[in-house]
Amino acid sequence: MTPLAILLALVIGLTLGLLGGGGSILTVPVFVYALGLEPKRAIAMSLPVVGGAALVGAFQHWRKGNVILGTALPFGAAAMVGAFLGARLAGGINGHIQLAMFAVVMLGAAVSMLRSAQRTEPATPRAQPSWGALIAIGVGVGSVTGLVGAGGGFLIVPALVILGGLSMSHAVGTSLLVISMNTLSGFLGYQGAVDVDWPLVGMFGGVTAVGILAGSALVSYVPQRMLKVAFAVLLLLIGSWILFQYGSL
Repeated sequence: MTPLAILLALVIGLTLGLLGGGGSILTVPVFVYALGLEPKRAIAMSLPVVGGAALVGAFQHWRKGNVILGTALPFGAAAMVGAFLGARLAGGINGHIQLAMFAVVMLGAAVSMLRSAQRTEPATPRAQPSWGALIAIGVGVGSVTGLVGAGGGFLIVPALVILGGLSMSHAVGTSLLVISMNTLSGFLGYQGAVDVDWPLVGMFGGVTAVGILAGSALVSYVPQRMLKVAFAVLLLLIGSWILFQYGSL
């Protein structure tokens, strides 16, 4: 890997560790633009990278008591179903069209993060989880993961807070376990459809895991509002550029 790819892998890991999501939404553009992979291959190969790194981060958060298994397992199972079906559906879609769809998801994530950063008070958790809504969101987020390679942490975290009754710290840790589950399922859905460069996946994933360990350690010290605004602006720029390139296809 090039020095630039190593640096970007670290940034992806830091993002996952600090925000509980956002890593996969950067991995696909890095694979396409920094490493020169074809879009469909980049989407498929991003899934084990992000899933493995998220699992490392989930373990770190679990040690701190921030992973709620009773919520993560049913929510993650629903996401796995959606991810597998989304990946199967993606097999019949042109890779450039997938990338344009991915850009739309990036722009949506940016808007969501900006709105989250503008709140003066954190979202109030529910007294009791709303399981019907959580399961529906799990299937929907999983479908997006399988279709365009976005792990959906930007949707999972607020869903776990608002509908799942979790605190923000618990939602971040639990989100990482859900991401590891739905990215694994999405990747299985791509089996036989793409050629995977496992050495690249291993190296990139290893560097990303280092970044997520650092992000998990720093999460208590970094102002979340400033981080969300900066990350949202980055997503707006990248998403707009990709859409400009592929939106007319």
